[in-house]
Parts: sequence; structure tokens; C-alpha cells
Amino acid sequence: MKVLLLSRAEIEGLISTREAIEAVEGAFRAKGIGKAQMPPKSYVYFDRYKGDFRVMPAYLEDQDAAGVKIVNAHPLNPKKHGLPTVMAIIVLLDPKTGAPLAIMDGTWVTNIRTGAGGAVAAKYLARRDSRIVAMVGAGVQARTQLIALKEVLDIEEVRVNDISAEKAQQYAEEMGKQLGVDAKVVGDTGKAIEGADVVVTTTPARKPILMNDWVSKGMHINAIGADAPGKQELDPQILTHAKIVVDDVEQAIHGGEINVPLSEGVIARGDIYADLGEVVTGKKPGRASREEITIFDSTGLAVQDIATDWVVYQKAREMGKGIEVELL
Repeated sequence: MKVLLLSRAEIEGLISTREAIEAVEGAFRAKGIGKAQMPPKSYVYFDRYKGDFRVMPAYLEDQDAAGVKIVNAHPLNPKKHGLPTVMAIIVLLDPKTGAPLAIMDGTWVTNIRTGAGGAVAAKYLARRDSRIVAMVGAGVQARTQLIALKEVLDIEEVRVNDISAEKAQQYAEEMGKQLGVDAKVVGDTGKAIEGADVVVTTTPARKPILMNDWVSKGMHINAIGADAPGKQELDPQILTHAKIVVDDVEQAIHGGEINVPLSEGVIARGDIYADLGEVVTGKKPGRASREEITIFDSTGLAVQDIATDWVVYQKAREMGKGIEVELL
């Protein structure tokens, strides 16, 4: 039985940001209408190494696409081992037989699909005339988030804030040139956020870094960094007067931005307005007024991975990419 092996070098660039957004929006739509199977994300913790890995299976019925992602999160990797914080592999399966179709790098697509998820959320939750974006965090995910946002919003100004002034400056120069926007470093987090239309947080924080006093009416926040129990980036008080939309209710309760405020009783499960699939399908409206504050709590879903990787896989086969091996 032949299985296609695809490295990062072979799949990079096979899917555009626009195509990724379309695939991810379709995945949320499938989830919203009950056309996707996605068991809960499973975690294995390596406390001694301050890391973990997660197993994420999914099946999209209309695309007849199935697979599983195995992904780690080791924040100390870049400094201690010269490795990325997040690395992933994808196994795609044939739903008819269960046979493996492909084993492929999932790190690049994880970054792309997460950015695409933020763009889908902003499409439905941010004000349509949003022009100013504040980025808290200047890593890889901050790049894919902004690139995807530029596809759905007419961004003119980007303010970047990071604990590393060097990384923030590099980000501003790179993104400003690539996207043709006015990108600048703002060293004070509060000043970076002040007056922004959209705020994106992409940090591994376990204590709030975005405070309630900095948030203004009409702001949309993509909270991307919290993806495991104990992580939080937002002052819990923000959640008490915002419309909270999550990618998946159970995953968000377990390890999303809402996990700490829920466990501390600051908010209740009933304060979750919707999951993004409900908004995309129109079961619940997105932004209802210019004044309301909206939050998208992103934990990252297996349906996003499989939808995006399925497109990559099909293109790779068409273009003769990868190596076929007799695995079984």
C-alpha cells in the first residue's frame, strides 16, 4: 500500500491565504450544520519539560476528508533546543477503507489555518470599516494572523507590541513591506491597543496582558494564544461585557481564553454567545452594533486542519509533489 510523504518544503505555498480562509470557513460551516465529526482534542503533558502534545482527529462529510493531527507545544524550544514552539504532523486517511493516504508536515499548515480562522472570525465579528490593528506578540502566528486579516479587512495601520523590542521591530519592518501598511512598534501595550479596531493576542501568557481599561467600544479581539488549561491573555473583566464567540465550546472551556475566568467564576458557561460555526451558518448573528465588544476565543480545531490539508494534498498529487512509499 502506497502512502504519500510530503515535507514542509514540498507543501509550502501550495495553498494561498485566500484558499485557506475559504477552506476554514467551509470547515466552520460544516461543523455548524452537523456535517463534521470532531472528537475532543486529547492532551498528553510533559510537565518536566514544560510541554505537551495533542491528538486531533476529524472527518468532513461533504468533502469525504478524514485525518488526524499530532501537534506539540513546547514554549522553551526556541531558546533551549533551537526548535519551533509548535511542530505538527498530519495523517490523512481514506474514509472508505481507513487506509492512510498521506503523512505530511503539519507545522506550516497549522500556522496558515490558525491565521485563516482569525480572519473568518473578524469577517463576521469586526466592524467592516476596521482600519487599525494592534498585534500583541510578534512571532510566527502574529504574521499569519495579520496576513489573513488583510484579506478580509482594509487594514491601514498596524501597531505591534512584544516583550522583545528586536522582534517587534523586525515584525513591523517585514509586515509593513509585505502588506503595504503603516506598521510601527509601540512599546507600551496599553498605548498599542488604545483606539485599535481589532486586537490580536498571540502569546503563551498565563497572566492577563490585555487589560479591561484599554478596551474601547466597538473593538474586536482575536484571542489566539490560550490553547491549554491555565493560559489566559485577557483581563477576565473584559469577558463580562463582551460578546464571546468560541471556535468550539468544549475545547474553549478546557483550554481556551475562557478556561481561567470560568474556573474562577468570573463568567459562566451561559455567557458564551456562540461558536463560530453557528455564526458562519447564520444560526446566530455576528456583530449586532458598532458599539459592542466582540471576542473570538481560538483554540484551533481539527476540522480546520483537515479542511486545509485536504486542499494541500489534492494539489500535491496534481503537481506530482512528495514521495510515495510502501508503508504497509
